[in-house]
Amino acid sequence: MIKLKPYSLSELADIYEVCVRTIKRWLLPHQHRIGERQGRYYTVKQVKIIFEQLGMPQDYML
Repeated sequence: MIKLKPYSLSELADIYEVCVRTIKRWLLPHQHRIGERQGRYYTVKQVKIIFEQLGMPQDYML
């Protein structure tokens, strides 16, 4: 099960089962809604927006 918590770009790529380059390309059109990462991680709020924009990962859990 996937929890709603801060994730790095590589962790998000693993969740969606794609490479980092692909997840970056997927996030690019939504960057204005997501905002900048806080250091290495996206915040919980940003992760929620990412899941809403890209669709829920298969094993998503709140």
